[in-house]
Amino acid sequence: MDMATNSWLARLWQRTSLMQRLAFVALVPALITAALLVTFLTQRQLFNLRQMARSNAETIATQAASISLQPLRAMQLRELVRIADSIGDLPHVTRVQIRTTAGQILADHHEPDDSRDPQETLTVVRDVFDRDQSGNTVLGSVLLDVSLRDAIAAQHASLRYALAVLLLSVLVASVIGWQAASWISAPLRHLAGAVRQLGQGYRQVAVAVTDRTEIGELQQGFNHAAAALHDVQRGMEQQIEQATQELARKNAALEAASLARSRFLAAASHDLRQPLYALTLFSSALAVDEHDPQRLDRIAHIQECVQSLDHLFSELLDLSRLETGAVQVEISEFPLDAVLAEVSRNFDMVAEQRGLQLTIHPTRLWVRSDRTMLTRILNNLVSNALRFTRHGGALIGTRRAGNGRIRIEVWDTGSGIAPQHLPSVFDEFYRIDDRPDAGLHDDSHSGLGLGLATVQRLAELLDTEVRVKSRLGRGSVFHFQLPIATARPEPPVPDDEVFADLAGKRVLVVDDDPAILSGIRFLLRSWGCDVEVAEDRLQALEAIENWPGPPDIVISDLHLRGGERGLDVFAALDQHYLRDGNTPFARLLVTGETRVERLREIIAAKIPLLYKPVSPQQLRSAMLSVWAITRDDD
Repeated sequence: MDMATNSWLARLWQRTSLMQRLAFVALVPALITAALLVTFLTQRQLFNLRQMARSNAETIATQAASISLQPLRAMQLRELVRIADSIGDLPHVTRVQIRTTAGQILADHHEPDDSRDPQETLTVVRDVFDRDQSGNTVLGSVLLDVSLRDAIAAQHASLRYALAVLLLSVLVASVIGWQAASWISAPLRHLAGAVRQLGQGYRQVAVAVTDRTEIGELQQGFNHAAAALHDVQRGMEQQIEQATQELARKNAALEAASLARSRFLAAASHDLRQPLYALTLFSSALAVDEHDPQRLDRIAHIQECVQSLDHLFSELLDLSRLETGAVQVEISEFPLDAVLAEVSRNFDMVAEQRGLQLTIHPTRLWVRSDRTMLTRILNNLVSNALRFTRHGGALIGTRRAGNGRIRIEVWDTGSGIAPQHLPSVFDEFYRIDDRPDAGLHDDSHSGLGLGLATVQRLAELLDTEVRVKSRLGRGSVFHFQLPIATARPEPPVPDDEVFADLAGKRVLVVDDDPAILSGIRFLLRSWGCDVEVAEDRLQALEAIENWPGPPDIVISDLHLRGGERGLDVFAALDQHYLRDGNTPFARLLVTGETRVERLREIIAAKIPLLYKPVSPQQLRSAMLSVWAITRDDD
């Protein structure tokens, strides 16, 4: 057999059950033995029948030759015909011919139906000798045909009987073999079932010990192993249960600590931000109309300290807002180049002051993302790049990443990050103090190690991931991907006069902190605004009575005294001016709140929201933006 046949037989054998294999092993020898016996006995019987037929034919032929001697000697044809007819009437004799030595047929007797198969006829020829003559002269010969049809029919009948006996024997052997195979394989099948039960997780599994043979020893060994496995499993389950309970307690403690931290930061943020916000406003107001260099230098130092405190505090509370879910994703499609230009405006001055170069590679591609979050991510990455770079600068570039996405990269030529720090740079409160140029920067905003953690949290909200590659002493590259959007014609840029100045704008400021009101009033008046302040809803309604028309912009703290909110002030002013048929005013909320349950209504209403402390630049930009939007709606 070739290899293909062997392979097929092997696969067929593998698909059979143990019981089928045992039955096959028991049946095949019996079947082969019976087939060999039937074949041998049949061949033997056929040989014996042919031998008997030949012996009978030779006897008859010899007798015919003997009685034909005298008639042949005397050439008595009538007597020869009678002899031929009498011999032809014998059983199985189909033809009798008496011939001379020259081959002349003197007598010929044959059956009328002489169309027999030559295979079924046996021919015997005997010479007729004249023994009275010297030399035993041959007078002629006798040809005798004997039919083997009856012998062959008898042989066929015997063969059919033998086959019937063979089939009956095979059937009996199959039944006996199948039953024997069932008896032999039953303990093994029970063992296989018990193993499956163990695999399915049954607690206690045992099989009956059926005998004292090797199978019985196997059954006993399985029972001992199953019992030992059950004991081990029960011990492991107890250990796992104890470990799970301990892990649950630790997780609960960690979650409680994390929740307590988030709640503390969220609850304390308002009280912590209030004085910082006021300090920011007063420090900015001090520089207005101040020309004394010594005082300006002191004011600059104060502003640097305020900015440092603002930076540290913002890192902490930005992460708190992300953890509490106060930051909501607003997906839109916008040109990426507009965001890159904004980042460039934010850091061009910083890079110039440090003697560095900030390069932005423009792109015409649009992206689908949250514009504010993307800007914060890039601002943070560029800020880090400039902070840890002494020579060279930073670069923002883009390239297509395939699958309809764009890859945004922020490169720097700074100190780089050691390989052992790379897996942890995005962890909270992780700071690297062993850079080659550590301590050489004049940057006072060293941070708490939360900047990159905040970046990664924002990236997760945008369904992406920020990755980093770095070579120590050579620089780093941070990169992430965003989906590409279909470019559309950009909306017309508002007139410069809209964003040019806030001079002459009527601004109402509502806050329950007198220090903040004093500082923001001084700051807004330095910008040329007509300012009124109030501490609650009633004072706000009283303050607007002095104006001939509605305010252009209303800035309110989210939480006011007596449980009032900025939303209540907006609602009261809306009701007041709607009664007079006047147009709505631009509105802006300022808060130190980070708990998402308290900001959900604000976020749903899509009211512009600033988080304290708000720098003068942020406040001015937000006021110009909400004023422009309100004007466009009109």
